[in-house]
Amino acid sequence: MFVYDAAHLYFLALNATLAAGEDYRDGRKMVQKVRNMSFRGMTGEVQMDSVGDREPNYWVYRYDQEQEKMDFYMTIYMSKPSNERILIDKDPLWTTLDGLPPKDAPDCGFYDELCPEDTSSENTLIISACVVVLSVFVVFYIVASALKKRQDERELNMMLWRVSFDEIKFSKMAHGSSRSFANRSMMCSSSSVNSHRTTTTDDQLFIQVGLYKGMTVAVKSVNKESRLLLTREDLIEVKQLLDMSHDNVNAFIGACIEQPNMCVLTAYCPKGSLQDILENNDIKLDMMFKNSFVNDIVEGMIYLHHSPLKSHGSLKSSNCLVDNRWMIKITGHGMRSFQSDPQEDVPEYEKYRNMLWTAPELLRLGSTKPLYGTQKGDVYSFGIILQEILHRALPFFVGSSTMTPREVIERVMEPPKEGPYRPEIPSSFDDDDSTTTSMNEDVHKLASQCWSEQPDDRMSFTNVRRQLRKLNYGRKLNIVDTMISKLEKYASNLEEIVNQRTSELIDEKKKTDTLLYRMLPKMVAEKLKTGKGMEAELYDHVTIYFSDIVGFTALSSESSPMEVVQLLNDLYTMFDSIITKYDVYKVETIGDAYMVASGLPVRNGKQHVKEVACMALDLLRAISEFKVRNRPEYQMRLRIGLHTGPCAAGVVGQTMPRYCLFGDTVNTASRMESTGEALRIHMSQQAKDALAMFPEFLTEYRGEISVKGKGDIATYWLLGISMTQMSDQPDCSYVTSLKTWKPPMENI
Repeated sequence: MFVYDAAHLYFLALNATLAAGEDYRDGRKMVQKVRNMSFRGMTGEVQMDSVGDREPNYWVYRYDQEQEKMDFYMTIYMSKPSNERILIDKDPLWTTLDGLPPKDAPDCGFYDELCPEDTSSENTLIISACVVVLSVFVVFYIVASALKKRQDERELNMMLWRVSFDEIKFSKMAHGSSRSFANRSMMCSSSSVNSHRTTTTDDQLFIQVGLYKGMTVAVKSVNKESRLLLTREDLIEVKQLLDMSHDNVNAFIGACIEQPNMCVLTAYCPKGSLQDILENNDIKLDMMFKNSFVNDIVEGMIYLHHSPLKSHGSLKSSNCLVDNRWMIKITGHGMRSFQSDPQEDVPEYEKYRNMLWTAPELLRLGSTKPLYGTQKGDVYSFGIILQEILHRALPFFVGSSTMTPREVIERVMEPPKEGPYRPEIPSSFDDDDSTTTSMNEDVHKLASQCWSEQPDDRMSFTNVRRQLRKLNYGRKLNIVDTMISKLEKYASNLEEIVNQRTSELIDEKKKTDTLLYRMLPKMVAEKLKTGKGMEAELYDHVTIYFSDIVGFTALSSESSPMEVVQLLNDLYTMFDSIITKYDVYKVETIGDAYMVASGLPVRNGKQHVKEVACMALDLLRAISEFKVRNRPEYQMRLRIGLHTGPCAAGVVGQTMPRYCLFGDTVNTASRMESTGEALRIHMSQQAKDALAMFPEFLTEYRGEISVKGKGDIATYWLLGISMTQMSDQPDCSYVTSLKTWKPPMENI
């Protein structure tokens, strides 16, 4: 039908073209005639549009569920105007709930653009959730704070730091017996200057050493006439001291508040104070030690300045203790309620000497100065300690100068006119290490900044630490870390040396084992190396090979001793390289005799005879190609004998032990060799019978011969291997090239 309509359309266009007097072969003219054409065709009304395409008509069918069939529903005429195109024949059947056709768009639009979002309920939910979470957090915080406060109050009232004097076990050593840290003096700090050593103050007292709960502690007595009454503030401070934990702050252990045994327990530092170390000329301090001391003090003071105490107030070299790891432990902080009553009979020298580390602004305040000083005052004290460490001298070089401590303090307290009075930095001084001049100048500048007259001009300890790191180029300043770093490098280097030596030892052991395995079977050698004895063992089935060189005596008489040794070495080196291909063991060589066995010390079933036979053929082939160095034209002739039977074997001797074979099998194998012929392999009946299970071997009956000690026995010649008669057993892979090779009889 469609072909009919197409042909009909073509003929109509052809008639119109011809009627117009135009060329019907012009396709463009023909297409123009087709545009907007209409006619009645076989498929119904045909209407062409403006571009020459047909406007089709559509028929729509619906599915009638009741009748279960497709039913004609409507017709769509595309050729008619848009308002007349659809002709409905029957009512539609919509399966929606209301029976109406579905909407062409959602009520709120495809993107909810027609329905504004109502976020009030969502916002309410979010706000409610936030309020609930915040309320829970606040309640939790309040409860936690209350519990923490209650716990703190309980700990305050319990006074966990309180120590009974009876719990302290004192050392039998008399306190104050020595000032040397080497003999573990019980002195924690002692301050003395040359001849001014007749009296002591509170800072100079030798402190007793005791054991408290298995821990060595320093016990410092507290001299108070009245009974100690602790306020709430005192209890809080003591608890804060007990909670402090830092590597460079001396730990507070506890205190005894009962008269007359009132004392304070702190961690024991066996090497005394920094002042003791600096005054001991027997102790050599290089820049690494000094840097470590300075860094430890800075780290400890940073911790104290960030603690509830906020400041130290009495920082001096005698309050910087040194533990057994050469780390500084700052002490003397806090404990205002445990300070001894001031002594009125303190000598003037000692009184003013203890003030050498005090900042000028605090000196001017006198007795009204803060009990724990100020942070800037601690920085000043640190600057004075820097001078002590660098020059190993007392503050302001007291003792080596003409000024007394009182004169120094008066000069420091005076209002600066031309400049504040501070320690004079010598242009050159004797030091124990190779510190460079530039390094000293930088540290001196740092000390000068620390003891500035105006407190605001002094650096904080955090800035001091930053400055020290710059001076040390970021290197570790802690002596323990430095020593550990050096030990790690040493350990790494030592490990490389050990690995190298171990590798060399393994190589030498391999060489030794290789030599040992050449002298003894590997299994035997392993037992002997472990100290185990090697008992003799009986083997039921072994095959023994004997060979010698025909005419060796005559050849030796015509050669020098060195040529004979060279000949045997060349020959047996070749033999040794060949037998490594087979499961055999070289027993010994005596002169020109060569002895090999298979089936011991490791049993190999029935393969022993095949291994020896293959080896014998391989040696016979190799001897035909062997050249004597001093007689190149001479043809070496080998005579070989084989025998199979039982044998005993074991190690003989302790010095240069030998693995020896014993039994009639050895003698018979030797007789097979001695009664054989040159360039031939002579074998016994037993060896022939054992070799019979390997049909690839070619043998020949020799006949009966007279053998010493045996009488007349039947013997055989081993001729070679036939590749066409290979058995199922593994072949002699190393002598497959022999095939049916036979010895050159013309050379016999």
